[in-house]
Amino acid sequence: MVKKMNVESFNLDHTKVRAPYIRLAGTTTGANGDVVHKYDLRLKQPNQEYMEMPALHSLEHLMAENIRNHHSSVIDLGPMGCQTGFYLSVINHDNYDEVLEAVEATLKDILEATEVPACNEVQCGWAASHSLEGAKALAEDFLAKRSEWAFVFGEE
Repeated sequence: MVKKMNVESFNLDHTKVRAPYIRLAGTTTGANGDVVHKYDLRLKQPNQEYMEMPALHSLEHLMAENIRNHHSSVIDLGPMGCQTGFYLSVINHDNYDEVLEAVEATLKDILEATEVPACNEVQCGWAASHSLEGAKALAEDFLAKRSEWAFVFGEE
């Protein structure tokens, strides 16, 4: 028996999921009743594929900046250390379909981007590690499989 861990994703059987997908990874209710919804945006199949760091880094900048144009409840968007996806946190908003629409619109913005936002030494901690072309390729691949996003364990 596998020990239950404090981190939700450590309790997810990564051999059973089928990327790409977007799943609700958990909710947290604050002392004043605010509810934070954390989504797992998985672009690559765990333990089989990963995003190269320059492309992942640029995709993070582009998504973090642009998703706020499509969803007013975004708290944060950040990469997973395993380089297979991102976590998206939103507050007081539990409409899964609207989250999918915001991600889709954001990825379409990325395909039209001409530069990576905040890609300089003043605004970024590793400005030399970026790839706009790589970010666009990741966005295009994820968008091409839009019909699969709701199916965490393959076709359900």
